Amino acid sequence: MADGTATEAGVAGSPATEPAVDLTPGARRLVHVNGRVRPGEVVVIVTDPTMGRYADAVAAAAREAGAAVTVCMIPMRDQDGQEPPPPVARAMAEAAVIFSPVRISITHTRAMRTALEAGARVCMMTAYTDAVMTSPALLETDFAAQADVCRRLGAAFTEGRHVRLTSPRGTDLRFGIEGRVANVLTNIPEPGELAPVPDIEVNVVPVTGSAEGTLIFDASVPYLGIGILEEPIICTVRGGAIVEMTGGAQADFLREHLESFGDPRCFNVAELGVGLNPNARLTGEMLEDEGVMGTIHIGIGTSHTLGGEIVAPMHYDLLMWEPTIAVDGRVVQRDRQVLA
Repeated sequence: MADGTATEAGVAGSPATEPAVDLTPGARRLVHVNGRVRPGEVVVIVTDPTMGRYADAVAAAAREAGAAVTVCMIPMRDQDGQEPPPPVARAMAEAAVIFSPVRISITHTRAMRTALEAGARVCMMTAYTDAVMTSPALLETDFAAQADVCRRLGAAFTEGRHVRLTSPRGTDLRFGIEGRVANVLTNIPEPGELAPVPDIEVNVVPVTGSAEGTLIFDASVPYLGIGILEEPIICTVRGGAIVEMTGGAQADFLREHLESFGDPRCFNVAELGVGLNPNARLTGEMLEDEGVMGTIHIGIGTSHTLGGEIVAPMHYDLLMWEPTIAVDGRVVQRDRQVLA
């Protein structure tokens, strides 16, 4: 397939040898449980030359389900949030269901937002690995059973005005959420919804410029090859943005990477997300880490695709353990326990 074009019922770039791991159960779970693909639906799979095995498996499962499958091979992105080529964006806009096994995220793009506004159900598969494809977080989780707790926490955020986030390490962050609508990611998406499978989460965008305080991340940064943190990353937040980032070598690497964009919006506090998958484990891989119960993540950079105003060159999430979240003075989350 030529870069940036849509090709029916096949994927280029798959390895010549048989994979050591059977991806079929995970692919069928994605298609039938998460995507709920129905006969005759248009399914678009966006992939890149490094992820062909996962695209192959999902395409086979979707064809087995009776879908009309189009696979789009795109060039490797240079960074998260870079737009897919126009022909692929057009295919996405016409899809009923989208799967995205890509190495570099296309979640926070205009093409994805347009597809969602057109009613697509989207299962994100960014940076999938064999471990994620065969994980209990995907294969064993009762996604429907977690939907109620997701909706309760989402309602608390949507109806709230102010958030205070604390942790035993010393995090103490305050921000406004009045007028924001929470994103409830049950991973059983309805039309117009994203599902970063197997990450079950609820997230909300702070009012731009309102975040103030201290963030101490001690779990992972599942981007840029950083993974599980060896030392905490300590951030000072003023006026809605990180103004100081310190810690060990991982903190230095992340800060220098963000500074390399030359864009202050990269330091925008864009999201508070709460992990709600009881089977997820901290592995250093984004789509499993961000669903780990007992963690929250703070997204930095772009907030536009989540309901905010900021468009930055990237969006990364930084995780911490044992959060306590209070909305308008009422605790709604303490470690693994949702109290909303």
